[in-house]
Amino acid sequence: MSRSDVLITAEELSGLTARRIPPRLLDVRWTQLRPDGRDDFARGHLPHALYVDLDSELADPDRSDPRAGRHPLPSPARFEETVRSWGIDTGTEVIVYDDNAGLGAARAWWLLRWAGLSARVLDGGIDAWVAAGGDLEFGAGSPVEPSSVVITPGSMPVIDADTAAQWDGVLLDARAPERFRGETEPFDSQAGHIPGAKNAPVTENAEGGRILSEEALRERFSELGALEDPVAVYCGSGVTACHNAMVLASLGVGSSLYPASWSGWSSDPSRSVATGA
Repeated sequence: MSRSDVLITAEELSGLTARRIPPRLLDVRWTQLRPDGRDDFARGHLPHALYVDLDSELADPDRSDPRAGRHPLPSPARFEETVRSWGIDTGTEVIVYDDNAGLGAARAWWLLRWAGLSARVLDGGIDAWVAAGGDLEFGAGSPVEPSSVVITPGSMPVIDADTAAQWDGVLLDARAPERFRGETEPFDSQAGHIPGAKNAPVTENAEGGRILSEEALRERFSELGALEDPVAVYCGSGVTACHNAMVLASLGVGSSLYPASWSGWSSDPSRSVATGA
C-alpha cells in the first residue's frame, strides 16, 4: 500500500466528483470533547456527503463491558448494515474526511478496510477542499439508496489484551505524552500506559491539518523502530490509533489494532500499568 492508496488531495478529489459516478463521501467530524458533528455538517459539507456518527456507526453502542473499551468495534453484522445504509457497494470509491487532520476519518478508513472495502482519506479535510476552491452544501444532507453489499470482516488485523501484553514487536500508544506518562488521565480509570509501549502521539502525524510528507513520516516512525518490526497500535479508546495505522499504511507498513486500547486495559485490574517516559 502506498500514500496514494491511503490519501487523496482536494485537487484529485475535485476531478473525481466530476465523473458520471462520483465517489461516496463520508463526513466524520468528531472529537473527544465534541463527538456529535451534525451541527458542523449542517453548516457546510462537501456536496452529496453523508454525515457519519462515529459513536453509533463506527463503534458498538453496547458499552456494558468496560474491558472492551469506550469505542468497541461494531459487530460485523451491525457494520454491514451501516455500510449498506451508506449506499456503498463492492466497487464504490469511498472518500472519508473531517475537519481535524483526519483523526475521526481514520476510524472510518480503518473499519472500511477491515470490512474488505477500499477507502481513502481526504488530506487536509474540508479546509483543504475549500482552499482548493471546492463548493459546499448546507443542511442535513439527503438519504441514499441502500446497497446489498456483503463485507468480509477481518481484512485488517486486530489483537486482544493478552496479545498486547506479550507483543513481540513495537507497540505504539497514540495518546498525548502527558497521558502516556501517567501525569493526567481525563477519560479513563487509571493513568499510565501498557508496559513496553512507545509513545507516538497522533498530533505529530500532521501539520496545519495536513499529513506530513512521506519523508517526514519515515523519519518519525524510523526513530520509533516501527518501519520493520511487527507493529501494533492503540490509543485511549481505539479511535485515534487508527490514525497511526493509516499513516503507517501510507508508508507500506502494516499494523494491528488493539481496539479496546487504554480504556479497556485500564478497566481490567489484572493488567499491569506503567508510568513515565
